[in-house]
Amino acid sequence: MIILGFGSNIGDREENIRLAIQFLGEDPLIEVLRVSSLYETEPVGKKDQPAFLNAVASIVTAYGPEQLLATCLRVERTLGRVRTLRWGPRTIDIDILVYNDVCMKTDTLTLPHPRILERRFVLVPLQEIAGDLPVYGDLTAAELLARTADNSKVEWYGTL
Repeated sequence: MIILGFGSNIGDREENIRLAIQFLGEDPLIEVLRVSSLYETEPVGKKDQPAFLNAVASIVTAYGPEQLLATCLRVERTLGRVRTLRWGPRTIDIDILVYNDVCMKTDTLTLPHPRILERRFVLVPLQEIAGDLPVYGDLTAAELLARTADNSKVEWYGTL
């Protein structure tokens, strides 16, 4: 299972996420399988910024992890993402959360995502699309949610 996370808190947040998923799905080497609902979430890290919309999607791809990352970064740039401030406002953020059973750490990519266990804004939509399937080691998203110390607000916003 390959899971991508999407977040936006600048401009038309819903459209930014919709377009990111659309652009990825138009790539001949990526198939989008399932997309969660949108969730409105409070910022994590840097708190003095607008609320985010977040979603996750499961995909299959012929790309390896690094190639998929390069594709996601290209989509971010296409949608106007400028990286200036860590955890700051952004038009779109696309994270590779899980890439099958791959565990790796390079200068540019760590899999599974190193903060997946700390982020309700990832785990809540992940539970929606993964159900009872293990998503992190042998744990389901519900089991991960029960273990997280994150108590940030994550509210259902709507569907794409």
